[in-house]
Amino acid sequence: MKATIILLFIFLTSFHPAETKVYICGPTVAKKYHYTETCRGLVACKHEIVKTSLSQAQSYGLTLCGWED
Repeated sequence: MKATIILLFIFLTSFHPAETKVYICGPTVAKKYHYTETCRGLVACKHEIVKTSLSQAQSYGLTLCGWED
């Protein structure tokens, strides 16, 4: 249920066209965010890859993937 609410929140708040979009490996297990869906850091993701805003990812305490910095 918590994951569903988080996914819904990400979906509803991701419609800010001026914001940078990033990818995360599931909203409840992610530790890093990625600028590209094909980043090497997402290869091991066993969950749904979610597209969200950079500000939303940072509000979860996520940091940029080491492959992309």
